Amino acid sequence: MKAIIVGCGRIGADLAYRLQKRGHDVSIIDNVPASFNNLPADFKGRVLEGSALNQDVLIRAGIAHCDVLAAVTNNDALNLVVSYIAKTEFHIPTVVARNYDPQVREFFETFDIQVVSSTSWGTQRIEELMYHSEARAVFTAGNGEVEVYELAIPSEWSGKTVGDLIPCEDCKPIAITRAGKAFLADLTTVLQEGDFLNVAATFDGIEQTRKILQLSQKEA
Repeated sequence: MKAIIVGCGRIGADLAYRLQKRGHDVSIIDNVPASFNNLPADFKGRVLEGSALNQDVLIRAGIAHCDVLAAVTNNDALNLVVSYIAKTEFHIPTVVARNYDPQVREFFETFDIQVVSSTSWGTQRIEELMYHSEARAVFTAGNGEVEVYELAIPSEWSGKTVGDLIPCEDCKPIAITRAGKAFLADLTTVLQEGDFLNVAATFDGIEQTRKILQLSQKEA
């Protein structure tokens, strides 16, 4: 895979190094020479000093034959413009951008650019960890709008159905692991003590499920 990383801060340098260690052809661009000090000494990819808004720089980086571009500077406007150019002018198959300010994230989404908002995602994860731990997040989709949670089923829920536990539309059953073996679940599946139920849910959906679990434990 031919990859171009725009921005050699901590994220860009780590991403470039990880890709290079996996055997990919990596070029990294930054207009501040000192930024390349973030790269490990054994980084073997291409290093290009200059502005990614300059198409000559992008061409020297190999954008004409690029498979993926990641714009990960701390400047949202730069990330957006470079991603848009890569997507529309050079038709790069996979373009990913870092979003720094959540208030401008919608602009990336407007142009249908895959975006990772570390601020939005980090804020939601911290908020989740401040709540009770009846449900553990095991997978995050997008920037945390939907996550997959694992719920340990207590004894008081044995014999009840999945639908009894998750009646809301913002929480959907996926699978149950029972005695080490997983199978798909739906709202009619009967629960057993010791089951691990995986659900896909929004933050509001998992909070409703948590409250139902907490209420049942208080009543037990």
